[in-house]
Amino acid sequence: MTITLIGYRGCGKTTVGAQLATQLEYDFVDSDVVIEERGGKTIARMFAEDGEPHFRALEASVIANLLQQDNLVLAVGGGAILNPASRAAMRQTGPVIWLQASPEALLQRILGDATTADRRPSLTNQDQRTEVENVLKQRWPIYEESATHIVNTEGRSVDAIVDEIATMLNAGS
Repeated sequence: MTITLIGYRGCGKTTVGAQLATQLEYDFVDSDVVIEERGGKTIARMFAEDGEPHFRALEASVIANLLQQDNLVLAVGGGAILNPASRAAMRQTGPVIWLQASPEALLQRILGDATTADRRPSLTNQDQRTEVENVLKQRWPIYEESATHIVNTEGRSVDAIVDEIATMLNAGS
C-alpha cells in the first residue's frame, strides 16, 4: 500500500509524511525531491528554463514510478493532482489524504519557510497572497475529487495530525 499526501504548498505534506512513515514503519518519499534529483535543478529553475509542461511530464513519470513501491508514504507536489492519470494511479495504490488548510494558514507557513522562494516557482506572477488564494480556489475541487480522506491541519500539531491519519487508516483496514 502507498499512502499519498496531497495538498497545496505549505499544508504539511513533507513534515506530516515523514512522521507518519516513521510511525507506520513505512518508507517516506517527497516526490519533489526526486524530481529535483532527476532534473538536476530546482523546480523553480525547471519552470524557468524548461517550462511547466516539461516539469509536469517529469512529475507524472516520477510519481508513476514511486507508486509502484509498497509500504510507502508519498508526499506529492501541490499540482500533481492536475494530471488525471496521476490522480487515478494514486487512488489505485492506496489512500489519498488531502492535508487541508485555509489560504491564510498556508501563506503564513509558506512565508515562514526560507527554502520556498528558492525552490518553488511563482505559479501566477501575482503577489503571494493572491496567488495562494487563486490557485487554491482553482485546485480545491480537484483536491476534493482526488482525496479518499481529508484532514484539516490548521492550528494542529504534527503529532495530532499523524495520530488522526493513523487512526483513520486502522479503522479502514
